[in-house]
Amino acid sequence: MTYANAVIASALLPSAGRLISLSPSDMIIITVYFVMVLGIGIYLKKYATSGEDFFLAGREMTAWVAGLSFISANLGAIELIGWAASAYEYGILAAHAYWIAALPAIVLLALVMMPFYYLSKTHSVPGYLQLRYGEDTRALTGISFAVITVLMSGINMYAMALVLKVVVGWNIHFSIWVSSITVAAYVALGGLVSAIFNEVLQFFLIWLGALLIPILGLVEVGGWSGMVARIHTNFPVGDYTHLWRTLATFSGNPMGIHWTGIVFGMGGALSCGYWTTDFLVVQRTLAAKNLHAAKMAPLIGAYFKMIVPFIVILPGLLGLAVLPFKLVPENAVVPGLHSYNELLPIMLARYCGPGLLGLGITALIAGFMSGMAGNVTAFANVWTYDIYRPYIKGEASDAHYVKVGRWCTILGVLISIGAAYFVTQFKSIMDYMQALSSFFFAPLFATVLLGMLWKRGTAKGGFWGLLAGCTSSIAMFVLVKIDPSKLAWIALSSHAKDMAENLYRALWSCLICAIVTVIVSLFTKPKTAEELQGLVRGYTDIPSESDLPFYKRPLFFGIGLGVAFAILQWMFW
Repeated sequence: MTYANAVIASALLPSAGRLISLSPSDMIIITVYFVMVLGIGIYLKKYATSGEDFFLAGREMTAWVAGLSFISANLGAIELIGWAASAYEYGILAAHAYWIAALPAIVLLALVMMPFYYLSKTHSVPGYLQLRYGEDTRALTGISFAVITVLMSGINMYAMALVLKVVVGWNIHFSIWVSSITVAAYVALGGLVSAIFNEVLQFFLIWLGALLIPILGLVEVGGWSGMVARIHTNFPVGDYTHLWRTLATFSGNPMGIHWTGIVFGMGGALSCGYWTTDFLVVQRTLAAKNLHAAKMAPLIGAYFKMIVPFIVILPGLLGLAVLPFKLVPENAVVPGLHSYNELLPIMLARYCGPGLLGLGITALIAGFMSGMAGNVTAFANVWTYDIYRPYIKGEASDAHYVKVGRWCTILGVLISIGAAYFVTQFKSIMDYMQALSSFFFAPLFATVLLGMLWKRGTAKGGFWGLLAGCTSSIAMFVLVKIDPSKLAWIALSSHAKDMAENLYRALWSCLICAIVTVIVSLFTKPKTAEELQGLVRGYTDIPSESDLPFYKRPLFFGIGLGVAFAILQWMFW
């Protein structure tokens, strides 16, 4: 029996708690990684003495460092485990999450929204909303963001524990605590500067380790055409290998969605909500040394984002082609079966022997810790500056707030541990992630964008619009859970599936937020021009970049992304 076949056979055994064993070389690689990240945190502690240092890395990051951190903070368990699972479930349609659901939104953040964030000198997105709309909107946003951040951090903890359980055989509870204690230690010591430098290290480790599966997998199946042929043989019903041609009807594709849901739900409300308002990623750009670097950082990250499907989506497609058994939703797992979420560790076990396995596991651990650290640093920032400082203790020294931030890091990790166990209630990690995003980020996008571009938006309009958007999204989610037949109301078709529901729910909540904001604003008093200086278009003096060569301007990089995006859609149409 070959090594790969032995792995698959062990996966099919009901009693299989692990797929393979780690060799001493594998353990050395993993141990060295843990020692390195802790060492970075200890070393950088001396550079995180002030609030500016701890929460915004002193605003001294170059565009490249901030850009790599920007994309690495996003490249956590949600990406590696979640979208690999979704690619197995939905096919190449999952790649939309990297192209239409990322590139346009990142360009919007860099070219339109970043100047208002950066020039307002805010510590957070809720901080900007406090300046633009007032304390009520800041409080609503801060509390909501704190809750959703630790819930998302739980995804990374759960996914890491899942990998170590499936591949290594460690107890899932032990795995969660090992990863969480490590992240809490290096973030509490060095703050955002420690998180950023570890994220840059993790970026390269992720690519180095995660490339093993697609390269070895394509060699096995005989390239792209061979993989497509095998998928069609294994799954004769449904088209898993085309981006757009199956989206004319809800029943014609594995995701159960229409193209309007992809374009307006995923590419509009959901992705713009995440990339332009989620402080996990925005915080990295605010750490840039100047406005030009802050605008360039997300654009640099976007070029790397375009090729991430090669290490995330392709393993899912290879799973459809080569696995001799079918995976099932997380909430349908019984002894002898494996879930969608276990796809990546199963593929890792299939292709990686001693030595390579240690590198692959280290890459996954790096991704999980990157995502956890990003959520935890964002939680500490928002809690300290948008909840604790304005509502609990407003008059204190800078050192006091740094201390609070460090303790918040530990608190955020502890809450995230509890959140890790909620993931099992969803079919896959990505369904969980998209549900959370539709609750908060989609309506928040409407609030922030209107605040930046519409002078007439008022404090009451911003608050009630955001509240209406968030509550309506949660209400739609609960309605479908109580009566599944109502899915056809939300997602416009009885053939729609869970992911389609998430995307349309995000679209409706974003529109509800925008409509309520506009209506309430028209009947309430706006702020004066003096109060809106530096916060809204028309009252903000944005520095000109006309003195820069055209190839160094953010607009040039943004146009390049648009061209690359169009080519990718044509290639996989």
